[in-house]
Amino acid sequence: MVCMDEASKQLIGEVREPLPTRPGRIQKYDSEYKRLGTANIFMAVEPLAGQRTVRVTDRRTKLDWAEFIRHLLEDVYADADLVVLVMDNLNTHSIGSLYEAFEPDKARSLASRLEIHHTPKHGSWLNMAKTELSILCRQCLDRRIDCQETMTHEVAAWEEERNANESTIDWQFTTADARIKLKRLYPPNQG
Repeated sequence: MVCMDEASKQLIGEVREPLPTRPGRIQKYDSEYKRLGTANIFMAVEPLAGQRTVRVTDRRTKLDWAEFIRHLLEDVYADADLVVLVMDNLNTHSIGSLYEAFEPDKARSLASRLEIHHTPKHGSWLNMAKTELSILCRQCLDRRIDCQETMTHEVAAWEEERNANESTIDWQFTTADARIKLKRLYPPNQG
């Protein structure tokens, strides 16, 4: 099972160089900044194995999503017959995107290896990849980064460390919790 999500991150540059830090003092920087565009971050996490795959891209189009899925299926999970993919209902997240990006035979081959499960509308918080994106933002992207190259390098270092530590997700949301929180989606218990 692999959970997948994506997020945009603004690239921000300094207008003035921050003042150097001194012992016992925090770094001081100007509140004014330059907007330098955005980058997209694709995150796939295998929560039970503690492995994640992260890619930084220019955009989040259907073609970008399809290429990320191709990478997962052909490079990361090449030996898997079937990948159970949990993701939200974003318009780019569809089998049709594979057919727009690749020749029909390749798209069909990729699609046949996917079992897709979408999180409920307004329930994307159920996707563990969203949790992992939040951790990435807090541990790695919590400062100004001015270019996609730097972001790609920083994210790759974070990914390598998290994977080396096999940081798993201790998901404690149970079926009983789901029946309470999402009662409109579950039929009443008969019995």
